[in-house]
Amino acid sequence: MSGPQRIEGYAIVSADGMIADADGKQPPELIVKADQQFFRRGLDRAEAVLHGRFSHEQGAGAETRRGADKRRRLVLTRRIEAIAPHPRHSKGLLWNPAGASLEEAWRALGLDGGTLAVIGGTEPFGLFLDTGYNAFHLTRANRARLPGGRPVFPGVPQRTPEDLLASHGLRPGPTQMLDPEMDATLVTWYAAEAAPSGRAS
Repeated sequence: MSGPQRIEGYAIVSADGMIADADGKQPPELIVKADQQFFRRGLDRAEAVLHGRFSHEQGAGAETRRGADKRRRLVLTRRIEAIAPHPRHSKGLLWNPAGASLEEAWRALGLDGGTLAVIGGTEPFGLFLDTGYNAFHLTRANRARLPGGRPVFPGVPQRTPEDLLASHGLRPGPTQMLDPEMDATLVTWYAAEAAPSGRAS
């Protein structure tokens, strides 16, 4: 058995690169119906999701929340030594990357290959910048600003999310307009060797 074959990130950010306000809450300005639909389709294709202790799927709508307990998941935490059962999700595990490899955590979920969807927050998104994304789906709600909020990656807002993705070897696909009224756009960034000519959906 091996780890995931693909690692894909999903984030919607404000114009200043934030995924949540200073209290860690996703404001209405970051809730875009077309993005929620794209996000839900992506999670439905993944074998498991990964997020931090304070991140979850609440921003994706009630349908995704109803399906959340059915998903295999890894929850990033420093409060355990390596891997432990999740206290609430029967198909979930707590994972400390300092004590166990991603491959070990993936095997503990009973998985071999497939896709891992990384859905937040800042630390998990940043961890996999170094591990290597196959794709990162970055939605921007360009009319929203959240000064002092929670950044998508460590190093934002000093650098833009796009700068950080590019510096880790990812290349942007075409820009898609998701919601003209909210000026919400989606760009999928791909590992250079896997960049297609069109959109992955």
